[in-house]
Amino acid sequence: MRAVTVLGAGSWGTALAVHLGRVGHDVRLWARDEALAREMETRRANAVYLPDVTLPPSVSVTPSIVDALQATQLVVAAIPSHGCRAVIKSAAPHIADRAVLVSSMKGLETGTLLRMSEVIAQEVGPAHPVVVLSGPSFAAEVAQQLPTAVLAASSDVQATELVQADFRGPYFRLYGSDDVIGVEIGGALKNIIAIAAGVVEGLGLGHNALAALITRGLAEVTRLACAAGGRRETLAGLSGLGDLVLTCTGNLSRNRHVGIELARGRRLADILAGMKMIAEGVRTTSAALALGERYEVELPIATQMAEVLAGRSDVRTAIETLMLRRQRPEHEER
Repeated sequence: MRAVTVLGAGSWGTALAVHLGRVGHDVRLWARDEALAREMETRRANAVYLPDVTLPPSVSVTPSIVDALQATQLVVAAIPSHGCRAVIKSAAPHIADRAVLVSSMKGLETGTLLRMSEVIAQEVGPAHPVVVLSGPSFAAEVAQQLPTAVLAASSDVQATELVQADFRGPYFRLYGSDDVIGVEIGGALKNIIAIAAGVVEGLGLGHNALAALITRGLAEVTRLACAAGGRRETLAGLSGLGDLVLTCTGNLSRNRHVGIELARGRRLADILAGMKMIAEGVRTTSAALALGERYEVELPIATQMAEVLAGRSDVRTAIETLMLRRQRPEHEER
């Protein structure tokens, strides 16, 4: 067992810290908000994100990133994707030599269009292996010790095996992969498709429409992932199809919630203002479209969601536009 740092005390960071503490690690959980850190240490729970889950004795919470990183060999980043670079830049000087970094974030950096593992690698340099943790995994269910299977992906086989060993638990199973591109593109773009799935549900369009949306969404994500260098079979696995199905159908999905509320006629700003947690798909949509342009890959669902999110289209028009697109062979590449 080893000392582990978890950067980010939101729902996912807290759930991972709790899980790692339960399987025997000494966990330092870093919270940006000093008041939240102090309250969590006192209450031994995260009242904001996971109020019903008790922190194991082996989990300590600190607002000091220096203290959190002291002498730890495994650093887990569980922060919103738009905050990734700033936090990792702040953490980098204090990360121990040869420490392995784990990215549990799902998104693309606006502007650079970099995946989260690429952002981390830029800030920490080549001396630190980066492993991506992704798959169908609601934080609350992991914290409740419900069975979960995810993927650990890295070009460094030893780092992948280390993460598989250190994260493994009776209810938490990890498969390995070296297709980092496919895993991260799948994890980022499924959030956009989930917003569309919420729209379908909110409009009451039925199970046929939802099944079609998920299937064509998977095709859309797969086209982009393969164009970027990922493998098709990865998108048929846990970090592709598995995560997509969960996020499009689960009641705990934040992105699905955004779509449902849009279908009910609420303004995006009002929806987001009422949410404690980040709906990554909202920020990822424009970056995904830019990435699609780079690789000359058409992303019709993401395009229509971008129109809706920007207020240039309404949800019914977006669905109608998708239905009236040119009919073509199912497996047309682009």
